Amino acid sequence: MKTDTTDFIVLDLFSGAGGFSYGIEKNKHFKTAIALDFNEQALQTFKYNMPDTEIVHGDITDPAVKERVISLSIEKKVNMIIGGPPCQGFSLKGKKLGLNDPRNFLFLEYLNIVSEINPQVFIIENVKALLSTSAGWFKDQIVKKVEEMGYLVRYGVLNSADYGVPQLRQRAIFICSKDVPIELPKPTAKKVVTVRDAIFDLAYLNSGEGAFEQDYTSQPSSDYQIEMRKGSKMLYNHKASNHAEIAIKKLSMIPPECGKEYLPEDMIGKQQFSGTWGRLKWDEPSPTIDTRFDASSNGTNNHPFLNRAITPREAARLQSFDDKFVFIGPKLYIRQQIGNAVPPLMAKALADKIYDVIVKSKKGVVL
Repeated sequence: MKTDTTDFIVLDLFSGAGGFSYGIEKNKHFKTAIALDFNEQALQTFKYNMPDTEIVHGDITDPAVKERVISLSIEKKVNMIIGGPPCQGFSLKGKKLGLNDPRNFLFLEYLNIVSEINPQVFIIENVKALLSTSAGWFKDQIVKKVEEMGYLVRYGVLNSADYGVPQLRQRAIFICSKDVPIELPKPTAKKVVTVRDAIFDLAYLNSGEGAFEQDYTSQPSSDYQIEMRKGSKMLYNHKASNHAEIAIKKLSMIPPECGKEYLPEDMIGKQQFSGTWGRLKWDEPSPTIDTRFDASSNGTNNHPFLNRAITPREAARLQSFDDKFVFIGPKLYIRQQIGNAVPPLMAKALADKIYDVIVKSKKGVVL
């Protein structure tokens, strides 16, 4: 395995549609060689957008799948691993068993593959709450385990809006490295990118309108939109949900950038969350994009003034996927692919930081 290189050959575990890989590849010194996921639809999207990556469809707990991933990684000289292993057992009830809680087996499978491949760097990405649950007890368990494997660990919470993503999305990040510690990247955005910056040029579809592929019908109105359109001759995935008449009626009663406070009490329904039926605000970043962004009643994911939820392309823009990235599959799968993704611009910031530290350390620069 190449350990003295300043280029990174990456294995992406729990890859989903590929937001993490797509983002780190925006730094030319990173290339994802292998991606593993059990979701075939997400992998079709990954392969469509990153055709040079070898796709492995399967369950990380299957010995044959694991053996294939490890042998491919050795063959392709993988020296970096990325991924967000689920950690359902990281709750107050799970403290008794810690990392041995059976609900955390996927997390342990991730670390098992790390130990087999022995990469120079690996990144764990997870929910923000992982760091604070049980007064940090689980976070301490992870750090202890990783340090026992011979790695230096730096961790914290990143907010995607700090890296040019037009969305307030907070994620726990652990950067684990050999030889030299790698701190989390400092904010890179000079100013906040807003919903207006991201999707104002797409504000022309009503409920049920749009298509998988169509021509652009407007000019970009921000630097972010210009950047998102680069290299894309057509507009993909810009199709609005076909809302029920009652949903459209409710939205028509809610003024631009407002919420359910304008609905009569008998029309609000049983939704408990404060953001339900909310409209996005033009001059702020979006709240966190989830996997049900196309449902009007789900949360604050309705268009600022049109009577519909945001489209997959608008959600992708808010996640910082550029328009070249095409999502493949039925609507249900596409919204999962977008909502579960690591924002590419946040991933790029991680890659830039890792490369900067490793290169400086190899040149003998005091960090």
